[in-house]
Amino acid sequence: MHRLISILFLTALPSTLLADMTAEEFERYVTGKTLFYSQNGQEYGVERYKENRQVEWSFLDGECTPGFWYEEAGNICFAYDGWAEVQCWSFTQTPQGLIAEFARPNEDGTRNEYLAYEKDEEMICFGPDTGV
Repeated sequence: MHRLISILFLTALPSTLLADMTAEEFERYVTGKTLFYSQNGQEYGVERYKENRQVEWSFLDGECTPGFWYEEAGNICFAYDGWAEVQCWSFTQTPQGLIAEFARPNEDGTRNEYLAYEKDEEMICFGPDTGV
């Protein structure tokens, strides 16, 4: 029971009170994993983290986009093939997974937070690169 209360307390904390992960911590945590991303309980994407900071992203539609990540100014930035803009985030580890906070604030000054977590489901990629 005490552990459950501790977990609930940690997840209720704003990410600003928890320490952002360094690039080295992020790399150790994600390499070899597939993480699903959700906001307000609604899943919207999945990312596979490969060796050498290579990634593959999907909006859960079977179309997967390769890319890579790197550290810049304390953020973890993602560059994807065919995307004009780089996506930069800060990540904080919690018992439920990672809190991902978009580095650029919204027009009203708020920031978007997402939960990235593992689950017992495969990432699905369709298309010419997947084979038969």
